[in-house]
Amino acid sequence: MSASEECNIVLVGCGTVGGAVARLLTRQAEHLTRRVGVSLRLRAIVEADFTHARELSLDEDLFCPDLAQALSRHPTDVVVELVGGTTAAHDIVTCALKAGKAVVTANKALLAHHGPELWALARQQGTCIGFEASCAGAIPIIAALTGQLAADRIEALYGIVNGTCNYILTAMTQRRQSYAEALSEAQQRGLAEADPALDVSGADSAHKLAILAALAFARRIDLERVHVEGIDHLQLQDVRYGQELGYVIKLLAIARRQEEGLSLRVHPAFISTRHPLAWVTGPFNAVSVYADNAGHTMYYGRGAGGRPTAAAVVADIISIALGNARERFQHLKLWPDRCPQAEQLDIRSVRCRYYLRLQVADRPGVLGTIAKVLGDHDISISSVLQHEPRSDEQSQGVPVVITTAEALQADLDAALSIINNHPTVKAPCVCIRMVQEHPESIE
Repeated sequence: MSASEECNIVLVGCGTVGGAVARLLTRQAEHLTRRVGVSLRLRAIVEADFTHARELSLDEDLFCPDLAQALSRHPTDVVVELVGGTTAAHDIVTCALKAGKAVVTANKALLAHHGPELWALARQQGTCIGFEASCAGAIPIIAALTGQLAADRIEALYGIVNGTCNYILTAMTQRRQSYAEALSEAQQRGLAEADPALDVSGADSAHKLAILAALAFARRIDLERVHVEGIDHLQLQDVRYGQELGYVIKLLAIARRQEEGLSLRVHPAFISTRHPLAWVTGPFNAVSVYADNAGHTMYYGRGAGGRPTAAAVVADIISIALGNARERFQHLKLWPDRCPQAEQLDIRSVRCRYYLRLQVADRPGVLGTIAKVLGDHDISISSVLQHEPRSDEQSQGVPVVITTAEALQADLDAALSIINNHPTVKAPCVCIRMVQEHPESIE
């Protein structure tokens, strides 16, 4: 839509985020009008169950059980989809776009799976989709990639984009809680779902990475080819050994441009305590972007929660109301439906440093055997950490921590397949990647 004096909104979904959006639009209406110069009018709230809406004391005249009914009854410029998932949400967004309405969504799973199709449909209908809230809550990373950094060549981005995981890892690092204890605390504080699988498995971060990488590199991303590891198998002893070596553990979403293609991966990683991302704690998110001309820029803030996410949703509504979003959507060529398919690299082609913890028999020559296997696969040892064994450790083996120089993942996998089958090794080796600061291309 082009700029006008009034923007009419239909909100679909009134959960935590939807309720916060409704409250912002209704309770701060005068403030928004004065600030933006356009009246943002919430015309209807579509929901199957209005219990939460009533708890928020929202105007019941806004309640409507069906989107088609809401669109027929009310003038509508923007449909806000906040139901989540990829089934009903897909139908809602498709219906709104086919009706010629602009859409605002916070649904990263929907866009990671169906983004190119929906962006193409929006363009065919002469409208647009706003999705700032989909990737990092209140952090304006989509605005940066499609605005300030649009003319630059982006080399890499590194993100902490899941607040649940970052809260858990912060608790393990700072309070030395076990994974189970930290997860339980996060659930009690409302920072983790009753079923946390989507978050702790890394899948949520992968959805966000697919969207961000598509915009950063102007390529269509295959979500199925993003390498994903979660935090649900991390052990406290590895977090503590990492700290002893000067590192902190984070779940990172990484996208890097390489000569052969794009490396896209989500996994736990040790980063130096001096790295800017190491300072991101609790439920906060951050994304570091490395570009040819701008160099290193970092975007930090609350990555989830009703009010922070609602701020991003309403910002998208404002951009649509002012006509900015449609112009950018129609003219920029970095939207995935307009871009070629990315050449995505297999995780085995990644080169980085590694943290290895082995449980080995307390015998002479064991470390030499391990060092030889690593050396035979072109893997150099950077450091070895071994404490005096306790009497209760003998049956499980003695922990030996090794950090390596930079090596190819394929070579490490081959070496570990031999090491793990050696009779002196009591349990499969724990392997955690060590990520270093990405080099800037400018001085």
